[in-house]
Amino acid sequence: MSTKMFKTDRRIVKSKKALKETILLLMQQKDFKEISIKDIVEFADLNRGTFYKHYQYKEDILDDIIDEVITDLIESYREPYKNTETFEVSKLTSKAIKIFEHVYKYSDFYTLIVRSSALTGFQNKICDVLKDLTIQDLSSQSSNPNINREIVASYHSYAILGMIIEWIKGGFTYSPSYMAEQLLEIIQNKQANAVIKPTLRKG
Repeated sequence: MSTKMFKTDRRIVKSKKALKETILLLMQQKDFKEISIKDIVEFADLNRGTFYKHYQYKEDILDDIIDEVITDLIESYREPYKNTETFEVSKLTSKAIKIFEHVYKYSDFYTLIVRSSALTGFQNKICDVLKDLTIQDLSSQSSNPNINREIVASYHSYAILGMIIEWIKGGFTYSPSYMAEQLLEIIQNKQANAVIKPTLRKG
């Protein structure tokens, strides 16, 4: 690659990065439908020509961000088993769990999925991606023929999303490594034979 092309590529990456960061910042301040292209270019300190060189509509920026996040989500989810022929949950370590590092990396975006009406459907998208990965990548070795594979995949995906949402609502109080440790403890803590004492209020 020539020096000129390299510099051009770097400028493209820099401009698109600025536009993505800007729209996420603006979405923290106002509804997506109220954000104009004028707002975006002025906040990003770019001209309209630069915007239209990369995108046609403001929705295109959001689509680009979502594609990037989904790609990274898939990579982070696959991290514990990407280089193995067999995946034994009993040998899973918290360091191998990267999904919370992924969420923290895109914390501005994930915060918006909880607070912005423009991204309400993305929570379902996360669950669909995690469910599909579980079904496609991990062949179940369960000895219980009564367990429906699709239902258990949905159960796990919504459970992970629940942890993520609570983490976001708490302002990322815990570190990604702590969240990974907690997920591992939950996975490895078999409660099938647990005896639980209900604490229902009387009256």
